Amino acid sequence: MPNNLGLNTGLYINGEWLTSGEKMGVYDKYSRELISEVHIASPEDIDKAVQAAKNAMETQPLSPYRRYEILKRTWELVKEHADEIARLIAREGGKPLKDATAEVNRAIQTIMISSEEAKRIHGETVPIEAVPGSENRMGLYIRVPAGVVAAIAPFNFPINLVVHKVAPAIAAGNAVVLKPASTTPLTSIYLCSLLEQAGLPKGYINLVIGPGHTVGDYLVSHPDVKVISFTGSPSVGLRIKQKSGFSKVVLELGNNSGNIVHSDADLDLAAEVLARRAYGSAGQFCVSVQRIYVQEDVVDEFSRKMVEATRKLVVGNPLSPETDVGPMITLGEAQRVEEWIREAVRDGAEVVFGGTREENVVQPTLLKNVKRDMKVVCEEVFGPVASIIPYKTFDEAIAAVNDSEYGLQAGVFTRNVDLAWKAARKIRAGGVIINDASSYRADVMPYGGVDKSGMGREGPRYAIEEMTDIRMVVFNLQNQP
Repeated sequence: MPNNLGLNTGLYINGEWLTSGEKMGVYDKYSRELISEVHIASPEDIDKAVQAAKNAMETQPLSPYRRYEILKRTWELVKEHADEIARLIAREGGKPLKDATAEVNRAIQTIMISSEEAKRIHGETVPIEAVPGSENRMGLYIRVPAGVVAAIAPFNFPINLVVHKVAPAIAAGNAVVLKPASTTPLTSIYLCSLLEQAGLPKGYINLVIGPGHTVGDYLVSHPDVKVISFTGSPSVGLRIKQKSGFSKVVLELGNNSGNIVHSDADLDLAAEVLARRAYGSAGQFCVSVQRIYVQEDVVDEFSRKMVEATRKLVVGNPLSPETDVGPMITLGEAQRVEEWIREAVRDGAEVVFGGTREENVVQPTLLKNVKRDMKVVCEEVFGPVASIIPYKTFDEAIAAVNDSEYGLQAGVFTRNVDLAWKAARKIRAGGVIINDASSYRADVMPYGGVDKSGMGREGPRYAIEEMTDIRMVVFNLQNQP
């Protein structure tokens, strides 16, 4: 098996690395060379993984402090191996090394926060004695682990979005069956080996690899899976919801992030931030800047500054420390984005910058004269493409941001506090970011959207709430005066 990584590239089930009858290749997204081959899970493998997770919870429940200790050791190990993990992300995911390094550092924080939250899970008393007929009763609720968690992660953040699912699940006392993206499974394999080293008992983390339409569909419809945490496209999210039965579902889906630049904004700041956040990671993340609404009095000035900021970005090999924009995840995705650009141009859009493709590297592309029904505006590009759209009034800009099937996050640049608060109250999204781009995320905050952007919230504290059940306890107190 081609593999010089020192990783065991089998399936990880019940504390053992297993092989299967079918394999697939994992490729360097820039050079396209084969990095390794990994084993694809069968339905029988998935059954074993779910049963192992269920048995682990039943036979060896972990105390909150033990969960804390294991997760603490895990983030320490991730920190020790941070450089190696970042290079692996850059190769299998095509993410520029500087961004991959930042992602690993965020993952350390996510696991660290989760470890602390393991010690803070609590319920509260309920004043049922205030209800007539219950004067001699006392009530409280506790939070208990919900059960086996199916964690289905995307390619674009192959460690941080994985640990946003796995670490809170373990902190809550659940066992996990993890299915990483088929294009980026090696980082998850690495993480499982570190969790093993950290002392996580067998069965608490299980790794199955394979296509979503086979492995993923079988996993989410498994009757012993109690929580499904998925990050990916709205179409797949809808399919998961339809197949999930009575399982809890947390869906982090798409967006076509709207950002407002008002006439009173710091235009230099807005241009620099929006250029980095539109094209970083080749635009392949759900809150990547896509629609930029600019007040018409400053649209020409802002456009010049945006082009200048975009021109500074270095496009190329993700393993180079200078690279800002690397390849897209597959050639097919790059071709799709190129076709969307061409389609927009045929319908009247103008390319202000970029617009070209070489293999699976799409140049940062800035458009103007777009229409609301163009794919680059009304759908999620998930590529390095942004559009500048002028507006007259701030209310008009808010209405334009809301003119979307999505609602994950939006960005607003203004020095006017009243306008900022108006945006916060009026924009229909899971997050409104003032004087920063729609792409801002601190891993401690509740993160999620509305409409086709999904349901539920991530962020360790909030994910733990999704992954635990409330159990009400009522005491009937005898011999009370």
